[in-house]
Amino acid sequence: MFARWAEDRLRKKLAKPFVHILFGARQTGKSTLIGSILPPDAVRIDLSDPGERARLLADPGEFVRFCRALPGGAAGTTVFVDEAQTVPSVFDSIQHLYDGDKRRWRFVLCGSSARRLRKSGANLLPGRSVIHHLYPLTTAEHPSKARRAGESPLPFPFDGRLGEDLFPPWGLEERLAFGSLPGIVCTNPEDRPDLLKSYAVAYLEEEIRREALVRDWGAFLRFLRLAASESGNILNYAAVSREAGVSIPTVKSYYQLLEDLFVGFRVDSYAKSPRKNLLSSPKFFLFDTGVRHAAAGLAPSIDTVRSNPGPVFEQWVGAELWKRAGYLGAKVHYLRTQDGAEVDFIVEYGGKLVPVEVKWTERPSPGDARHLKVFLAENRARTTRGFVVCRCTRPLELAENITAIPWETL
Repeated sequence: MFARWAEDRLRKKLAKPFVHILFGARQTGKSTLIGSILPPDAVRIDLSDPGERARLLADPGEFVRFCRALPGGAAGTTVFVDEAQTVPSVFDSIQHLYDGDKRRWRFVLCGSSARRLRKSGANLLPGRSVIHHLYPLTTAEHPSKARRAGESPLPFPFDGRLGEDLFPPWGLEERLAFGSLPGIVCTNPEDRPDLLKSYAVAYLEEEIRREALVRDWGAFLRFLRLAASESGNILNYAAVSREAGVSIPTVKSYYQLLEDLFVGFRVDSYAKSPRKNLLSSPKFFLFDTGVRHAAAGLAPSIDTVRSNPGPVFEQWVGAELWKRAGYLGAKVHYLRTQDGAEVDFIVEYGGKLVPVEVKWTERPSPGDARHLKVFLAENRARTTRGFVVCRCTRPLELAENITAIPWETL
């Protein structure tokens, strides 16, 4: 069991007498993490098992009868339900049991899709549940070859202790090529491309077809390839609609589907800038660079990265900031004006704004900080420092209150 940044925080929260729901994409390590935290006598119900799922879909009351037959204990019996979204009626059953005697059972649920729950109007147990999220590996859990995890100069640091059991260290090109899913990080290098291709198509096809979310699989695959190719860019629904051969409402629903499966995320435009000519459409990112390559029809390889490293590096930094923001309750924005001024990312955390530029360079210069200078000047009340993430070997001061930092420090 490798260390996960969310472990300490999740362990403390699971000790509280609520129903706990952990969401995250497939293969982010949800079941492994929960299994390492729960007591040895916890009861697991795996709804990814077709037989188990079919039984509860056919007879929703069976879950209640099963739980009532479990032996009691002073601390209550812990029931762990994996892939809970596949049987939405389980949530109603858990509310019935929890309201009847919250001391007798402790419920922990995992899910890799919010789509079916929202579409079915599933009961997410308001007032009774705490929702958590797990993301692919961060640099704190999966350090670089040059350095182990250390203190980040960013003013929204991780607050957990990871110990020494970190995932195998990688260089920058490896993580840009293969991403940060735990199973990919730990597998043999020669198997990574095939596993990523399988994830990008087979997993999505299984998930989507099982829940009847898409009728025209061919149209969705065309869309997926376009969405992956355009990952990190400002959304243009009309252009994707024309190329994929589906309507704009369908394109919008497909993007929402990727978010509901936790394999994509939006970065909204920063709307509080004093500038008047801002672009307002969000950017869209696939959550993992390795999955992005495979979904775009590219080989997940270092050669693919070397052919055009800058945009992939920016996507990777965006995903790192998104993961950290998700754990810390922060928000990530971007800023771009019609006349070309831009800031790649703006992290809103603790009432402050932290602007971040991304540059594929080993030797950052003061010119790389020009957009950050303007942003700091226009947002003095909420912004005290900006950062340029690049490939420099040590932090460098580029201008007053603007520092270039090595990518490892993310």
